Amino acid sequence: MFISMEAVYVYLGLFTVLGSLFTFRDQKNPRRVTSGLFYLLYGITLMLGSIIPPFVMGLLVIVMVIIVGTGGLKVGSYGEASSEERQQNRKRLGNKLLLPALLIPIITILGTTGLKDVKIGDMFILDQKNITLVSLAIATLIALIVGIMMTKSNPMTPVKESRRLLEAIGWAAVLPQMLATLGTIFTSAGVGKVVSDLVSTIIPTHSLFWVVFAYCVGMALFTMIMGNAFAAFPVMTAGIAVPLLIGQFGVDANHLAAIGMFAGYCGTLMTPMAANFNIVPAALLDLKDKNHVIRVQIPTALILLCFNIALLYFISL
Repeated sequence: MFISMEAVYVYLGLFTVLGSLFTFRDQKNPRRVTSGLFYLLYGITLMLGSIIPPFVMGLLVIVMVIIVGTGGLKVGSYGEASSEERQQNRKRLGNKLLLPALLIPIITILGTTGLKDVKIGDMFILDQKNITLVSLAIATLIALIVGIMMTKSNPMTPVKESRRLLEAIGWAAVLPQMLATLGTIFTSAGVGKVVSDLVSTIIPTHSLFWVVFAYCVGMALFTMIMGNAFAAFPVMTAGIAVPLLIGQFGVDANHLAAIGMFAGYCGTLMTPMAANFNIVPAALLDLKDKNHVIRVQIPTALILLCFNIALLYFISL
Protein backbone atom coordinates (compact mmCIF):
# COMPACT_ATOMS: atom_id res chain seq x y z
CA MET A 1 0.00 0.00 0.00
CA PHE A 2 1.07 3.60 -0.52
CA ILE A 3 0.02 4.89 2.90
CA SER A 4 0.62 2.38 5.66
CA MET A 5 0.07 2.43 9.41
CA GLU A 6 3.82 2.79 9.87
CA ALA A 7 3.69 6.05 7.94
CA VAL A 8 1.07 7.29 10.40
CA TYR A 9 3.33 6.46 13.33
CA VAL A 10 6.21 8.30 11.65
CA TYR A 11 3.89 11.30 11.24
CA LEU A 12 3.01 11.22 14.96
CA GLY A 13 6.60 10.62 16.01
CA LEU A 14 7.86 13.52 13.92
CA PHE A 15 5.54 15.93 15.74
CA THR A 16 6.64 14.53 19.10
CA VAL A 17 10.36 14.79 18.31
CA LEU A 18 10.02 18.36 17.03
CA GLY A 19 8.05 19.27 20.17
CA SER A 20 10.78 17.78 22.35
CA LEU A 21 13.31 20.17 20.79
CA PHE A 22 11.22 23.11 22.06
CA THR A 23 11.14 21.48 25.50
CA PHE A 24 14.95 21.22 25.54
CA ARG A 25 15.11 24.98 24.84
CA ASP A 26 12.45 25.93 27.41
CA GLN A 27 14.45 27.92 30.00
CA LYS A 28 11.41 28.25 32.28
CA ASN A 29 11.11 24.48 32.71
CA PRO A 30 13.25 23.41 35.71
CA ARG A 31 13.46 19.88 34.23
CA ARG A 32 13.81 20.83 30.59
CA VAL A 33 16.61 18.34 29.84
CA THR A 34 14.93 15.28 31.33
CA SER A 35 11.49 16.36 30.11
CA GLY A 36 12.84 16.91 26.60
CA LEU A 37 14.59 13.53 26.75
CA PHE A 38 11.33 11.81 27.75
CA TYR A 39 9.41 13.20 24.77
CA LEU A 40 12.37 12.67 22.43
CA LEU A 41 12.49 8.98 23.36
CA TYR A 42 8.72 8.71 23.02
CA GLY A 43 8.90 10.23 19.55
CA ILE A 44 11.70 7.86 18.55
CA THR A 45 9.66 4.83 19.67
CA LEU A 46 6.79 6.05 17.51
CA MET A 47 8.92 6.80 14.45
CA LEU A 48 11.24 3.81 14.54
CA GLY A 49 9.24 1.23 16.48
CA SER A 50 9.21 -1.24 13.58
CA ILE A 51 13.00 -1.35 13.20
CA ILE A 52 14.30 -0.86 16.75
CA PRO A 53 15.24 -4.25 18.30
CA PRO A 54 12.96 -5.30 21.18
CA PHE A 55 15.83 -5.19 23.72
CA VAL A 56 16.74 -1.63 22.78
CA MET A 57 13.07 -0.64 22.84
CA GLY A 58 12.81 -2.07 26.36
CA LEU A 59 15.83 -0.01 27.46
CA LEU A 60 14.25 3.16 26.06
CA VAL A 61 11.04 2.44 27.98
CA ILE A 62 13.04 1.86 31.20
CA VAL A 63 14.77 5.22 30.77
CA MET A 64 11.35 6.87 30.31
CA VAL A 65 10.05 5.18 33.47
CA ILE A 66 13.11 6.31 35.45
CA ILE A 67 12.60 9.90 34.29
CA VAL A 68 8.97 9.87 35.45
CA GLY A 69 9.78 8.01 38.68
CA THR A 70 12.48 10.50 39.69
CA GLY A 71 10.31 13.55 39.03
CA GLY A 72 12.13 14.51 35.87
CA LEU A 73 8.97 15.27 33.90
CA LYS A 74 7.65 18.80 34.33
CA VAL A 75 5.28 21.04 32.40
CA GLY A 76 6.97 23.92 30.56
CA SER A 77 5.93 27.36 29.34
CA TYR A 78 4.42 27.98 25.93
CA GLY A 79 4.08 31.70 25.24
CA GLU A 80 0.35 31.37 24.63
CA ALA A 81 -1.66 34.18 23.07
CA SER A 82 -3.41 36.51 25.50
CA SER A 83 -7.16 36.28 26.01
CA GLU A 84 -7.55 39.55 24.06
CA GLU A 85 -5.64 38.14 21.07
CA ARG A 86 -7.66 34.96 21.13
CA GLN A 87 -10.89 36.92 21.32
CA GLN A 88 -9.85 39.02 18.29
CA ASN A 89 -9.00 35.90 16.28
CA ARG A 90 -12.31 34.33 17.29
CA LYS A 91 -14.23 37.37 16.03
CA ARG A 92 -12.20 37.46 12.81
CA LEU A 93 -12.79 33.80 11.91
CA GLY A 94 -16.22 33.24 13.45
CA ASN A 95 -17.86 29.91 12.71
CA LYS A 96 -15.17 29.10 10.15
CA LEU A 97 -13.18 27.77 13.10
CA LEU A 98 -15.41 24.69 13.02
CA LEU A 99 -14.37 23.80 9.49
CA PRO A 100 -11.10 21.92 10.33
CA ALA A 101 -12.91 20.00 13.07
CA LEU A 102 -15.73 19.00 10.71
CA LEU A 103 -13.27 17.92 8.02
CA ILE A 104 -11.84 15.20 10.26
CA PRO A 105 -14.92 12.94 10.49
CA ILE A 106 -16.03 13.72 6.92
CA ILE A 107 -12.69 12.83 5.32
CA THR A 108 -12.31 9.81 7.58
CA ILE A 109 -15.64 8.40 6.38
CA LEU A 110 -14.85 9.20 2.76
CA GLY A 111 -11.47 7.51 3.05
CA THR A 112 -12.86 4.45 4.84
CA THR A 113 -15.70 3.90 2.41
CA GLY A 114 -14.60 5.55 -0.83
CA LEU A 115 -10.95 4.52 -0.96
CA LYS A 116 -11.40 1.07 0.53
CA ASP A 117 -10.77 -0.85 -2.69
CA VAL A 118 -8.95 1.80 -4.72
CA LYS A 119 -5.61 0.73 -6.19
CA ILE A 120 -2.83 2.35 -8.17
CA GLY A 121 -1.46 -0.44 -10.29
CA ASP A 122 -1.42 -3.51 -8.08
CA MET A 123 -1.13 -1.60 -4.81
CA PHE A 124 -3.90 -0.36 -2.56
CA ILE A 125 -3.72 3.34 -1.73
CA LEU A 126 -4.50 2.80 1.98
CA ASP A 127 -3.44 0.10 4.42
CA GLN A 128 -6.27 -2.43 4.18
CA LYS A 129 -5.75 -3.76 7.72
CA ASN A 130 -6.00 -0.31 9.33
CA ILE A 131 -8.00 1.65 6.79
CA THR A 132 -10.01 3.62 9.37
CA LEU A 133 -6.97 4.72 11.35
CA VAL A 134 -5.04 5.63 8.22
CA SER A 135 -8.03 7.60 6.92
CA LEU A 136 -8.24 9.37 10.27
CA ALA A 137 -4.55 10.31 10.07
CA ILE A 138 -5.00 11.69 6.54
CA ALA A 139 -8.05 13.63 7.70
CA THR A 140 -6.15 15.22 10.59
CA LEU A 141 -3.29 16.19 8.26
CA ILE A 142 -5.69 17.83 5.78
CA ALA A 143 -7.55 19.58 8.62
CA LEU A 144 -4.21 20.80 9.96
CA ILE A 145 -3.24 22.31 6.60
CA VAL A 146 -6.67 23.95 6.24
CA GLY A 147 -6.39 25.33 9.78
CA ILE A 148 -2.97 26.85 9.06
CA MET A 149 -4.26 28.45 5.85
CA MET A 150 -7.33 29.86 7.60
CA THR A 151 -5.51 31.31 10.59
CA LYS A 152 -2.33 32.23 8.64
CA SER A 153 -0.34 30.79 11.51
CA ASN A 154 3.33 29.96 11.49
CA PRO A 155 3.83 26.33 10.30
CA MET A 156 5.54 25.58 13.61
CA THR A 157 2.49 26.66 15.62
CA PRO A 158 0.86 23.18 15.33
CA VAL A 159 4.06 21.63 16.67
CA LYS A 160 4.10 24.01 19.63
CA GLU A 161 0.40 23.39 20.35
CA SER A 162 0.94 19.63 20.08
CA ARG A 163 3.75 19.97 22.58
CA ARG A 164 1.51 21.96 24.95
CA LEU A 165 -1.23 19.32 24.82
CA LEU A 166 1.20 16.42 25.13
CA GLU A 167 2.91 17.96 28.16
CA ALA A 168 -0.50 18.62 29.74
CA ILE A 169 -1.24 14.90 29.39
CA GLY A 170 2.25 13.98 30.60
CA TRP A 171 3.32 10.38 31.25
CA ALA A 172 -0.27 9.16 30.78
CA ALA A 173 0.18 9.63 27.02
CA VAL A 174 2.27 6.46 26.81
CA LEU A 175 -0.02 4.38 29.04
CA PRO A 176 -2.28 2.97 26.26
CA GLN A 177 0.67 1.55 24.33
CA MET A 178 2.26 0.07 27.45
CA LEU A 179 -1.01 -1.51 28.61
CA ALA A 180 -1.65 -3.02 25.19
CA THR A 181 1.83 -4.55 25.35
CA LEU A 182 1.05 -5.85 28.83
CA GLY A 183 -2.03 -7.63 27.48
CA THR A 184 0.09 -9.43 24.90
CA ILE A 185 2.62 -10.44 27.56
CA PHE A 186 -0.13 -11.75 29.85
CA THR A 187 -1.57 -13.86 27.05
CA SER A 188 1.83 -15.25 26.04
CA ALA A 189 2.63 -16.04 29.68
CA GLY A 190 -0.48 -18.24 30.02
CA VAL A 191 -2.50 -15.99 32.30
CA GLY A 192 -5.62 -17.11 30.42
CA LYS A 193 -5.03 -20.70 31.60
CA VAL A 194 -4.62 -19.48 35.18
CA VAL A 195 -7.87 -17.53 34.92
CA SER A 196 -9.65 -20.59 33.52
CA ASP A 197 -8.44 -22.78 36.41
CA LEU A 198 -9.35 -20.12 38.96
CA VAL A 199 -12.85 -19.68 37.56
CA SER A 200 -13.39 -23.45 37.52
CA THR A 201 -12.66 -23.64 41.24
CA ILE A 202 -14.88 -20.69 42.22
CA ILE A 203 -18.05 -20.98 40.12
CA PRO A 204 -20.17 -23.95 38.98
CA THR A 205 -19.02 -24.27 35.37
CA HIS A 206 -22.10 -26.33 34.46
CA SER A 207 -24.20 -23.16 34.92
CA LEU A 208 -24.41 -20.92 31.84
CA PHE A 209 -25.43 -17.92 33.94
CA TRP A 210 -22.43 -18.11 36.29
CA VAL A 211 -19.98 -18.58 33.42
CA VAL A 212 -21.48 -15.58 31.62
CA PHE A 213 -21.31 -13.64 34.89
CA ALA A 214 -17.64 -14.57 35.38
CA TYR A 215 -16.78 -13.63 31.79
CA CYS A 216 -18.47 -10.21 31.83
CA VAL A 217 -17.30 -9.26 35.33
CA GLY A 218 -13.84 -10.60 34.48
CA MET A 219 -13.71 -8.41 31.36
CA ALA A 220 -14.65 -5.38 33.44
CA LEU A 221 -12.15 -6.16 36.22
CA PHE A 222 -9.26 -6.94 33.86
CA THR A 223 -9.99 -3.77 31.95
CA MET A 224 -9.87 -1.83 35.22
CA ILE A 225 -6.46 -3.38 35.94
CA MET A 226 -5.04 -3.10 32.44
CA GLY A 227 -6.83 0.09 31.41
CA ASN A 228 -7.87 -1.21 28.02
CA ALA A 229 -10.60 -3.64 26.97
CA PHE A 230 -8.51 -4.70 23.99
CA ALA A 231 -5.76 -5.80 26.40
CA ALA A 232 -8.22 -7.70 28.62
CA PHE A 233 -10.03 -9.38 25.72
CA PRO A 234 -7.37 -11.99 24.71
CA VAL A 235 -6.82 -13.00 28.35
CA MET A 236 -10.50 -13.48 29.17
CA THR A 237 -11.24 -15.06 25.79
CA ALA A 238 -8.48 -17.65 26.23
CA GLY A 239 -9.44 -18.26 29.86
CA ILE A 240 -13.26 -18.37 29.83
CA ALA A 241 -14.85 -17.60 26.47
CA VAL A 242 -13.25 -20.26 24.26
CA PRO A 243 -13.06 -23.27 26.65
CA LEU A 244 -16.34 -22.70 28.52
CA LEU A 245 -18.79 -20.46 26.68
CA ILE A 246 -17.97 -21.56 23.12
CA GLY A 247 -16.59 -25.05 23.74
CA GLN A 248 -19.05 -26.16 26.43
CA PHE A 249 -22.21 -24.13 25.80
CA GLY A 250 -21.85 -23.36 22.07
CA VAL A 251 -22.36 -19.60 22.47
CA ASP A 252 -22.15 -17.64 19.22
CA ALA A 253 -18.63 -16.18 18.97
CA ASN A 254 -19.85 -12.97 17.34
CA HIS A 255 -22.30 -12.23 20.16
CA LEU A 256 -19.67 -13.18 22.70
CA ALA A 257 -17.00 -10.88 21.32
CA ALA A 258 -19.27 -7.87 20.92
CA ILE A 259 -20.94 -8.06 24.34
CA GLY A 260 -17.66 -9.02 26.01
CA MET A 261 -16.06 -5.84 24.72
CA PHE A 262 -19.06 -3.82 25.94
CA ALA A 263 -18.56 -5.38 29.39
CA GLY A 264 -14.91 -4.41 29.22
CA TYR A 265 -15.81 -0.83 28.44
CA CYS A 266 -17.82 -0.76 31.68
CA GLY A 267 -14.47 -1.28 33.43
CA THR A 268 -12.98 1.51 31.33
CA LEU A 269 -15.44 3.94 32.89
CA MET A 270 -14.31 3.01 36.41
CA THR A 271 -10.51 3.09 36.33
CA PRO A 272 -7.73 5.68 36.28
CA MET A 273 -5.70 3.16 34.23
CA ALA A 274 -7.86 4.10 31.23
CA ALA A 275 -5.88 7.31 31.14
CA ASN A 276 -6.98 8.51 27.72
CA PHE A 277 -10.65 8.35 28.77
CA ASN A 278 -10.58 9.41 32.43
CA ILE A 279 -7.28 11.05 33.41
CA VAL A 280 -6.44 12.94 30.23
CA PRO A 281 -9.80 14.81 30.09
CA ALA A 282 -9.40 15.73 33.76
CA ALA A 283 -5.90 17.04 33.04
CA LEU A 284 -6.96 18.98 29.95
CA LEU A 285 -9.92 20.53 31.80
CA ASP A 286 -7.64 21.27 34.77
CA LEU A 287 -10.03 19.66 37.24
CA LYS A 288 -8.87 19.81 40.86
CA ASP A 289 -10.22 16.32 41.55
CA LYS A 290 -8.55 14.05 38.98
CA ASN A 291 -10.94 11.18 39.83
CA HIS A 292 -14.13 13.21 39.49
CA VAL A 293 -14.83 11.83 36.01
CA ILE A 294 -14.57 8.26 37.29
CA ARG A 295 -16.86 8.83 40.29
CA VAL A 296 -19.57 10.29 38.05
CA GLN A 297 -19.32 7.36 35.63
CA ILE A 298 -19.44 4.48 38.16
CA PRO A 299 -23.28 4.20 38.51
CA THR A 300 -23.72 4.15 34.74
CA ALA A 301 -20.96 1.58 34.36
CA LEU A 302 -22.52 -0.79 36.92
CA ILE A 303 -25.96 -0.54 35.31
CA LEU A 304 -24.50 -1.23 31.87
CA LEU A 305 -22.50 -4.17 33.20
CA CYS A 306 -25.66 -5.77 34.64
CA PHE A 307 -27.42 -5.20 31.30
CA ASN A 308 -24.58 -6.84 29.37
CA ILE A 309 -24.60 -9.88 31.67
CA ALA A 310 -28.36 -10.30 31.22
CA LEU A 311 -28.17 -9.71 27.45
CA LEU A 312 -25.41 -12.27 26.86
CA TYR A 313 -27.16 -14.83 29.07
CA PHE A 314 -30.58 -14.57 27.38
CA ILE A 315 -29.30 -14.61 23.79
CA SER A 316 -27.13 -17.62 24.66
CA LEU A 317 -30.03 -19.75 25.94
